[in-house]
Amino acid sequence: MRNLRTLMAMFLPAMALFFTLAASVWADPTPPDVLVRTTSEEVLRLVAEDKDLRNGNPAKLVDLIETRVLPQFDMSKMTRLAVGKNWRQATQDQQKQLIREFQALLVRSYSAAYSAYRHVKVDVTPLKAIDGEDVTVKTKILLPGGAPPVAVDYAMNVTPDGWKVYNVVVEGVSLVTTYRTEFGVQIEQGGIDGLIRSLQERNSKAAQPPAALKK
Repeated sequence: MRNLRTLMAMFLPAMALFFTLAASVWADPTPPDVLVRTTSEEVLRLVAEDKDLRNGNPAKLVDLIETRVLPQFDMSKMTRLAVGKNWRQATQDQQKQLIREFQALLVRSYSAAYSAYRHVKVDVTPLKAIDGEDVTVKTKILLPGGAPPVAVDYAMNVTPDGWKVYNVVVEGVSLVTTYRTEFGVQIEQGGIDGLIRSLQERNSKAAQPPAALKK
């Protein structure tokens, strides 16, 4: 009994500390719709205020996406979903490479999108309620010149670091599903290493300056 009291005396403070730390991580995370709105507004504001960003400076756009947008994404889950059932075939090292290369691919894609559509506004539909740990935040990209708005939905789940995006659906087309189909074909042809090489080649080409700028 005495040993039990001693163990409990050591155990309870440790558990109290654990739950205190857990509560500090989970307490009042920024709501997902607010996170999407504030991130979008901040990025568009930074683009509007910076001449180089407005002119589509590639290096600055990549840095902007990496520092302001990427932290809001759960790249591990997103890559796992994009690779699909083939994820289990990958070694731990291959999984790390896939996450790194897929992340680089998305950064380039997002920076190109912001370069092409700089003069836009983002309308975020407020969530009526947050039921559970998985939500979809619906937005509309309002284009200049009276063009029809573009529907962009963000699938998000809550993590120890707050709400994170794990899929993007543009006009009903899922980014994760699209890449899963493409990656599946590449894996069938060349295995996991073949997919990694393909991603590395795409990212290497995307990182090269246009031929006109090399002269």
